[in-house]
Amino acid sequence: MSEIEIQVVRYDSPVAQRLVTAALADLGARYGGPGDETPVDVAEFEPPAGAFLVAYLDGQPVGCGGWRSHGEGGDTAELKRMYTAEAARGRGVARTVLAAVEQSARDHGRNRIILECGNKQPEAIAMYRSGGYQRIENFGFYRDAPDCVSFGRSL
Repeated sequence: MSEIEIQVVRYDSPVAQRLVTAALADLGARYGGPGDETPVDVAEFEPPAGAFLVAYLDGQPVGCGGWRSHGEGGDTAELKRMYTAEAARGRGVARTVLAAVEQSARDHGRNRIILECGNKQPEAIAMYRSGGYQRIENFGFYRDAPDCVSFGRSL
């Protein structure tokens, strides 16, 4: 099995934007529309307020995920733009990215991480649950969406 390499990149870098575009297309296919209309700003993914990570497998970018600060207290991170390219699924990419995102948030003083997910993403929900995430009250852009499920866990 090939080793997965994680690199921190700018959210607006070409490699990150290719993966984000693919992630939004995947969400659009599941839910319709543009995929995710949550407002994001490049600056939200710049340390120390956040970070964006890309996973490489055999030198090719195959997955991504990031975190941005959430709330006023400065202790919570929000997971955003988790994605694994279809050809790389089932190879541990998502779990590796998630662990790296969590570590990055921890390294920047966050002690909790939260996320929004849709109910048409059973593989993501299973991964989050197996990683210790528990259902929390919906929040953010999709808090009132009927197909939104939110999760959180302590770091």
